[in-house]
Amino acid sequence: MKFIGIIPARYASTRFPAKPLAMLGGKTVIQRVYEQVNGVLDDACVATDDERIEAAVKAFGGKVVMTSTSHKSGTDRVQEAFEKVGQGYDVVVNIQGDEPFIQPSQLEAVKACFDDETTQIATLVKPFTESDGWEALQNPNSPKVVVDGRMNALYFSRSVIPYLRGVEKEEWLKKHTYYKHIGLYAYRTEVLREITHLPQSALELAESLEQLRWLENGYRIKVGITHTETIGIDTPEDLEKAENFLKMNCK
Repeated sequence: MKFIGIIPARYASTRFPAKPLAMLGGKTVIQRVYEQVNGVLDDACVATDDERIEAAVKAFGGKVVMTSTSHKSGTDRVQEAFEKVGQGYDVVVNIQGDEPFIQPSQLEAVKACFDDETTQIATLVKPFTESDGWEALQNPNSPKVVVDGRMNALYFSRSVIPYLRGVEKEEWLKKHTYYKHIGLYAYRTEVLREITHLPQSALELAESLEQLRWLENGYRIKVGITHTETIGIDTPEDLEKAENFLKMNCK
């Protein structure tokens, strides 16, 4: 099978405008994401709607494709980019443009999900640990996932799921393995085309989680496990944390 990685990157982020062009350890965030992906998959490119990002990617020698400014989700942007540059590939991997520490092992874990020929969509989870604590577990900005016995996702939620009846909340991480969702997706090419034509669903609107649209429409999401922590950059404060992480771990 042939895999192409597409990195959606837009300029107009509400919480952190121009985020892909923010500097992190002497390189732009988008360059760091691209370099983490390039070489692990069969090909990689950035999908953007902004000429400044396009110029920055070309400046470091990366591949980039311009897409519409009207997309409502990164998935829609990935689909347009795939239609332009992705012919001949079997699986599209959607790598968020604000994940500069995405690891080759995580990409390989998502690729391995397609060893099962029935896999339509794949994503990653990381088990919460006791040391993470209740505060991290209940953080609504960190979606949780429950899976079935075949490692297919049953549900994603910003709430803590499952609820442990009769157990003090401080004990939940000791009594059950909770999974944190890592926002890395891969899709068979025909499935990507189909899901971008689906209307928003009730559960998606309730939780503001796009993947619930796919589950509500009967698609299966295979889940791979990673034990590697990543740092997504949503705010300028996150960028400061990423700088510290880079100094400590990427010497």
